[in-house]
Amino acid sequence: MPAEDLTQLLADWSGGDGTAAERLMSLLYDQLREIAHRHLAKEAPGHTINTTALVHEAYIDLADRTRLDWQDRAHFLAASSRVMRHVLIDYARRRGAEKRGGDRVRVPLHESSAAVDAEGVDVLDLDRALVRLAEHDKQMARVVECRYFGGMTDEETGEALAVSARTVRRTWTRARVYLLRELEAEA
Repeated sequence: MPAEDLTQLLADWSGGDGTAAERLMSLLYDQLREIAHRHLAKEAPGHTINTTALVHEAYIDLADRTRLDWQDRAHFLAASSRVMRHVLIDYARRRGAEKRGGDRVRVPLHESSAAVDAEGVDVLDLDRALVRLAEHDKQMARVVECRYFGGMTDEETGEALAVSARTVRRTWTRARVYLLRELEAEA
């Protein structure tokens, strides 16, 4: 489907057309499953939520939001990824509360080029560090959400955030350094 048609569906959904939301979800379902799969790949083995459930939880959350001003496909996918991240964080918090701090979920923060502890990072610690990053620099936090949680490329992230891929690469590097320092300070 042409990008203009997707953008029109997003505009129709923003205007309150529920059928547009359903059509959009069916058109982008495979991409949403890929994003959910990337999120779950960072989770501990034996997770009780699966890819399909994560996509559906995100859809429910997005469908409850009214009058969102979707800009384009990239903006929608970035927002969907952010919602999936929050679903998993809420899940981890509930699970941690049930076990009094036990079974904390650890996720890797690095790409192959980053030097980070191979054991990974606790997802709740990462979320707290990301909240602090957003307070420090919202753009860096958005890049982390797109690149790390959404698995988006530099180009896709740039499109979603209306910046160049080069800016995304620089911001991504700075954001990883910031997050690593924050996580080391917590440890």
